Amino acid sequence: MGLFTENSRPKEFLLKVVFIAGGVFCLTSLVLLVAGAPPWPAFYHLFVGALGSWSKLAQVLMVWIPLTLCACGLIYSFRIGLWNIGVEGQVVAGAIASTAVLRLGVESGSPSLVLVMAFAAGILGGGLWASLAGFLKTKGGVNEIFGGLGLNFVAQGITLWLIFGPWKRPGVGSMSGTELFPESLWLPTFLSGRLSPVGLVVTVLALGVAAWVLNRTRLGLALKGIGSNTRAAYLHGLNPNTYFILAMGMAGGCAGLAGAFQVTGVYHRLIPVISSNYGYLALLVVMLANYRVWGSPWIAFFFACLNVGSIQLPIVLKLDSSLSGIIQGALVLTTLLVYGLRRKTQGEERPA
Repeated sequence: MGLFTENSRPKEFLLKVVFIAGGVFCLTSLVLLVAGAPPWPAFYHLFVGALGSWSKLAQVLMVWIPLTLCACGLIYSFRIGLWNIGVEGQVVAGAIASTAVLRLGVESGSPSLVLVMAFAAGILGGGLWASLAGFLKTKGGVNEIFGGLGLNFVAQGITLWLIFGPWKRPGVGSMSGTELFPESLWLPTFLSGRLSPVGLVVTVLALGVAAWVLNRTRLGLALKGIGSNTRAAYLHGLNPNTYFILAMGMAGGCAGLAGAFQVTGVYHRLIPVISSNYGYLALLVVMLANYRVWGSPWIAFFFACLNVGSIQLPIVLKLDSSLSGIIQGALVLTTLLVYGLRRKTQGEERPA
């Protein structure tokens, strides 16, 4: 399933895009009409709210960075055939590890070194948390879906305990999170202080590394082979359990990197909802991109535009900002319809 299939011809791809865009427009317009809202002004304000100025574009990219990092990590686990539902917890684990380093480095004389260590800690924290889900699967027989969901709740519980316990603000236990870090430990920004160039560079590098590892290395070939046929992998001397844990660790490392970015570049502290549900949304992004590395950032950018642009709807049209969720759902339904029709057509054309 997805827009970016491996063997799609340009004409076929264009037809898919047109059909999906038309389906999304029709379904969303129908919902708006039932709600008594004008479709065209709603779509216009969505567009202007996301791309109407450089400042708004910067906000979109600040959403795009962690969402794309999560999607990039999920491709590793999907390639080997694992459903890494625990990516939310891995983002949180990375954020916790990054916060720990930043708290220890507040008195350090080298903010740049502390930030580098915070990102490294985020990668390590997310990777270890994901590897734990892989270990539960390989050694304990726990399905990665259930293990990942359980670890999500554990990570969230640890976050709340830290915010209201050891890391609480002096004299205050608040859902607003821990105390803000000094500005010297914030990532540098431009475009009115809204966009981090470091985050952009890190995300592009993560995509490049993922594309190289999955398509150009023996590791990528091994992950694909195990994902295609686990039993046959043994005949080639591969131990699937080892690669399961490795793939989960690599996926968690990218998610932990997203958590580190949320702490250092967005909120500048640890908050209860530090993941912003980007992990769950990234699952949808990767599936719509047909598990392709270079398809994911474009779909992630579209979803980031929806999230940012929908803020304008309650202000201008008195509509609920959940319209972005309706468009996302319409996109999924239309893509599934295109995929189902394509499979049915191919089945009918295939000779008996």
